[in-house]
Amino acid sequence: MDIAVLLLSMCVFFAIGMPIAYAMALSALVGALWIDLPVAAIMQQLSSGVGKVSMLTIPFFVLAGAIMAEGGMARRLVDFAAVIVGFTRMRGGLSQVNILATTIMSGISGSSVADTSAIGSVMIPQMAKKGYPRVFATNVTISASLQAIVVPPSHNAVIYSLATGGVVSITSLFLAGILPGLLLGFSLMLLCLFYAYRDKHPKGEPVPIRQAAKMLVDALWGIVTLVIVLGGILTGVFTPIEAGAVACVWAFFVTMFIYRDYKWSELPQLAYRTLQTVAMVLTLVATASCFGYIAAIMQMPAKMTEFFVAISANKYVLLMWLNIMLLVLGTALDLAPLLLICTPILLPVVKSFGIDPVHFGIVMLLNLGIGLLTPPVGTTLFVGCAIGKVSVDDIMREIWPFYYVMFAVLMLVTYIPAISLWLPHSFGFH
Repeated sequence: MDIAVLLLSMCVFFAIGMPIAYAMALSALVGALWIDLPVAAIMQQLSSGVGKVSMLTIPFFVLAGAIMAEGGMARRLVDFAAVIVGFTRMRGGLSQVNILATTIMSGISGSSVADTSAIGSVMIPQMAKKGYPRVFATNVTISASLQAIVVPPSHNAVIYSLATGGVVSITSLFLAGILPGLLLGFSLMLLCLFYAYRDKHPKGEPVPIRQAAKMLVDALWGIVTLVIVLGGILTGVFTPIEAGAVACVWAFFVTMFIYRDYKWSELPQLAYRTLQTVAMVLTLVATASCFGYIAAIMQMPAKMTEFFVAISANKYVLLMWLNIMLLVLGTALDLAPLLLICTPILLPVVKSFGIDPVHFGIVMLLNLGIGLLTPPVGTTLFVGCAIGKVSVDDIMREIWPFYYVMFAVLMLVTYIPAISLWLPHSFGFH
């Protein structure tokens, strides 16, 4: 009955259109009053939920990604990818350029919405101009941006780490997401190659040597950000927090003093937008910690474990049911709130079945990331439609092959844990 009151009150608040953060906070308050818990305990949890030093990772990487995404990096990454693909004269070259540029951008921005906005605004018009259908170009862009959910410096990987209470390190998650992200990008490239030969898409055009050299030099300034983030963390020079701070300084230096495409007068607005994003995330973290605290007191994780054990004691069957549940939930709620709500509840369940928390984190991120591409709450989907100037109905009629590829990658990552765990084990971070 306690759990029913907690969940039902949250659903009622969602149904009347209350913002997710407030709905979680009020449902936690209702739950506390129901079990006669002092309200002061909720207030203490609200503040302690955002009082962790590791929270600094989020604002640093959000700011670094925003500077790079808006400071001309996207266009230069597209040029870099075009040079690489152009030498092959591959059919459907622009779709390959789109995916490759998004792969690199994902390792800088950490956000699928930022990738779709930055790469899509450059690539979708170019692809349409060369004769690619706008719907296809938009589908390629939004599907490829799913890589940003898992590859470092993914903001959502940081949120998952925080939701586990520090049980899973940010470094382990960053490393665990690299191979699944690359696998997704490669799989989408194969799908686009199939479309290219079936629909006779134009071939990639080689770039003149002198122009290609200039493009490569321009792009390398930004790609160094990847070296700073990954290299610094792997060598032990930086912690993830320090890597984010250094990435901010480097992104600012490259954007304002080397590229010089961004105006100094625009910086206050960029800082304001970053502050809005960070404030939204931290509010969600604070209120979700209250909800998780009440759920733990009500023994929801233990009861969930009993429920799944009653269904099956086989961990592969459990993973199937969790995939189905997370895919359905991902279509109804945004990614960050679901991570904060579901992780404290499901983590004890998967640990009791012997499933590695790092592996489960990547599975969870992929599941909920697919939800960003599905209505009615698909943030990345709607941003892609706005940039591509296409309707959601048109996208949904033709996106199914991309869904199949994403589901196939999800199944591989789910049932072959080594795809996620090999790098963390190899570098001794797990």
